[in-house]
Amino acid sequence: RRVHGERFQNQGFDDKTMSDKLEAALDLMRRLPPADIEDNLFYLLDLAPDLTESLLSTVDQPLKTQADPAAGRDYLLCDYNRDGDSFRSPWSNTYYPPIEGATFPSDKLREMEVLGNKVFDRYREAYFGPGSISSVYFWDMGDDDSVAWAACILMYREGKAGTWNSIHVVEVTDKPSNTKLPTGHFQYKLITTITISLDQPLSNGNCNLSGSLTRQETKSFPNPKDATLAHLANMGRMIEDMETRLRNQVDAVYFGRTQEVVSYLREIRGTKEAKERQATQQKVIQEMSKAAV
Repeated sequence: RRVHGERFQNQGFDDKTMSDKLEAALDLMRRLPPADIEDNLFYLLDLAPDLTESLLSTVDQPLKTQADPAAGRDYLLCDYNRDGDSFRSPWSNTYYPPIEGATFPSDKLREMEVLGNKVFDRYREAYFGPGSISSVYFWDMGDDDSVAWAACILMYREGKAGTWNSIHVVEVTDKPSNTKLPTGHFQYKLITTITISLDQPLSNGNCNLSGSLTRQETKSFPNPKDATLAHLANMGRMIEDMETRLRNQVDAVYFGRTQEVVSYLREIRGTKEAKERQATQQKVIQEMSKAAV
């Protein structure tokens, strides 16, 4: 993502000092509870205002929604559709609140963006169901010598027990650095961040479980005609596979470990008695195994 090194140099910081300071701030954010990420980011910006632009464009915050009165639909807000304090709707291509001199995607990318929103809206319906929201944004990255652009695919679902946020950023180019692709091939670099927050009221308090995962992968696919539908299909397969893997990892690792810890915490007989009983069971099993031999 963006790192505004030139801006820092103008304020009297060298690259190494600013890089170390930014890395320390990001390391601190990774260690703090994801459920409080907005408050913690606000406090951190208050301590280090010179990192404002870099932190806002680097730290993934919980997705927020905003209504598009022209399209009659809600859309998701992120750093990739922001210009100043305004956010562009993918449905009407309009900034709210209105802003002069705003940045818009090229005509070709806007056509891809419109189609991408239709395609991933179907994906949202299939995987997240009613009440969920999706938004897709495209922007240019390349120059005259290469085809290079990027897209951000956002998924948001809020239920009674919590929220699900998934942010997929895909960079697409036909001439990646340090890699030579066959003619007609494109490289797709996917970075996915999933944030989940569960809040369950209990008789003696609330149980909050939250966390985030970030993974990335790079693949190349043939698309000799630079066709929009082929790009969307390639991106869709990567995103579907990545979300499935992360969803299984959250279920098996994070929920599994939490359930294991809670089962010990809620042991009625007490931890000591539970361990003694487990040791007795293992001893009986060993004796039975010896007898069988």
